[in-house]
Amino acid sequence: MIHLILGNTGSGKTTYSNQLRSETKGIIFSIDQWNKTLFLPDKKATDGLEWFLECIDRSEKIIMQLVEQLQESGTDAILDLGLSKFEHREKFRKFAWERSFEIKLHFLDVPKATRLERVLQRNREKGSSFEFEVSRKDFEFMESWFEKPTEEELQNAIVIRE
Repeated sequence: MIHLILGNTGSGKTTYSNQLRSETKGIIFSIDQWNKTLFLPDKKATDGLEWFLECIDRSEKIIMQLVEQLQESGTDAILDLGLSKFEHREKFRKFAWERSFEIKLHFLDVPKATRLERVLQRNREKGSSFEFEVSRKDFEFMESWFEKPTEEELQNAIVIRE
């Protein structure tokens, strides 16, 4: 099973992914962790959104190869990849469909005020789910960037509302 974890910034995707891992014994792929380790140390002040999206795309090519191996061995893959855009989610649905892999969408539908409070707290505490600081400007950008899943996408999905 491939689990697509979807929610806007601060919705609790990483925390939820860890809970799901303990239930399924699956393997988590967290794009924040990949980016922090592989790319952010080399980020220049002039690197913008296009640079960041290219880094994500390169990471996902490797992640997809690993997910294929996990599926062949009967191990769940938990994809905490942001998945903010319909097109991005569709890329993984197509990947699963072409290989006859089972897929499940998990949507964390959390109000903006709650998410902002969580992000600010995570920035202060730098606890287990902290990978890098998310500024208010970045948070607001993600508000406009995020595409809420369609009703069709949510058919057979697990929806968590807080």
